[in-house]
Amino acid sequence: MRILDRYILKKFLLPFAYSFIGFIAIWFIFDLSDNLQDFLGGKAPPSVLVEYYLSQIPQIVLISLPISTLLALLYSLTAMSRTNEIISMLGAGVSVNRILLPLFGVGLILVGVSAVFNYESAPHAEMIKKQMLKDIKRGQKKEPGLSAHLYRNRENHRIWFMRRILPNQNNLSDVQVLQQDANSNIVEEWAARRVNWDPVTQNWVFQRVKHITMDPEGNILVSEYLEEMIIPGWTETPWRIASSVMNPNYLSVPELEEYLHFNRDYPEVRLAPYRTQLQYRWALPWFCLLVIFLAAPMGIVYSRRGILGGVATAIALFFALIFFSSLFIALGKGNRISPIVAAWGPLVAFLAIGCMLLWYRSTNRDLPKIKLPWS
Repeated sequence: MRILDRYILKKFLLPFAYSFIGFIAIWFIFDLSDNLQDFLGGKAPPSVLVEYYLSQIPQIVLISLPISTLLALLYSLTAMSRTNEIISMLGAGVSVNRILLPLFGVGLILVGVSAVFNYESAPHAEMIKKQMLKDIKRGQKKEPGLSAHLYRNRENHRIWFMRRILPNQNNLSDVQVLQQDANSNIVEEWAARRVNWDPVTQNWVFQRVKHITMDPEGNILVSEYLEEMIIPGWTETPWRIASSVMNPNYLSVPELEEYLHFNRDYPEVRLAPYRTQLQYRWALPWFCLLVIFLAAPMGIVYSRRGILGGVATAIALFFALIFFSSLFIALGKGNRISPIVAAWGPLVAFLAIGCMLLWYRSTNRDLPKIKLPWS
C-alpha cells in the first residue's frame, strides 16, 4: 500500500468511526426514550435490556454504515479540498480515480460486512424487538407462535388446522389434518390432541389421534383411535406451516428461499413480496459502495465556494436514492414491477449518475446544472 493510500484512509476512517459511533449513540438515546416507560412498567432486569440491545446491533449496523460512509466521505474530501491537498495530488500526476481507489476498497469491505448482517441476523432483529417489547410489557416471556392457524399444502393436497403452533418447539396443539385426492375429495382425516415433528427422523408423531379413512363419496371405511401414530414422508415442517403468514421483512435469505420453494404454487401476487424482499436482501449491502460513487465527486471541489453546494447535492442524491428504492420496493411487493427491477433498478440508475459525476470530476469539467423553467 502506498503512502498516499494510507494517508487517504487515515483521513477517511477517523471521521467514519466518529460518525458510526455517533449514529449508534443517537439511535440508542432515541430508542431508550421511546421504550423507557415500558422497561420501567414491566420491571425489566438489566440482563433483559442487555439482551434486547444486543439483538438490535445487526440492524442498526446495517442502517449506520451507508450514512456513516456518506458523512465521512464528505468531511474528509472537502477538508482535503479546502487545504488544497486534492489539487496537490492532481498536480503530482495522480488521477481522481487513483485518489479514490482506497475508498472504493473500503466500500467493497463494507458491502461484505453488510451482506453478512443482512443475510440472517438483521432481518430477525426487528421481529425480536417486537416480541421482546411485548414480553417486557406482559411481565413474562412468551414462546412465539401462532393461534388458530390454517395451512393448505396444495402440492400434496393436505389441509391443516391447529389451535396453536410453536415452530421453535416443533409441536402443535389440537390439530386436524384433511387429506384430499386430486379431485378435492376428502379421503383421510386425522384429529389429534397434540402433534410433534421429529427433526432427526423427519416424522410426524400424532398423539391421542382419531384416524378416519373414507371413500371419495364420503363413506367411512376405517375409523380408529390411537394413543400414538407416526407418519413418515410428509414434506411439511412446523416452520413451513407457520411461515405461510410470516412477514417477508422479518425473514432471512434461507427462510425466503425456503418459503418460495415450498409455496411456489401460490399465486404470483402473493409471492411478489417474498421475491422482492429476497432480491432486496442482496441489493441492500451495495448501498455502501454506491454512496462512494455519489458522494466522492461532490466532495472533491477545486474552490472553496463550491464546497457547500457539493455537500448539499450529495446529501440530496442519497435521500433521493432512499426514496426511490423504497418506492420501487413497494411497487415490487405489490406485483406492479419485477422483483429484480424493484430491488436493483434504483441502484443501477444512481450508479449511472455516480459514474457520470465521477467522469465530470476526473476530466475537470463543470458539473451539469439544472435550469428551472422560471429561472
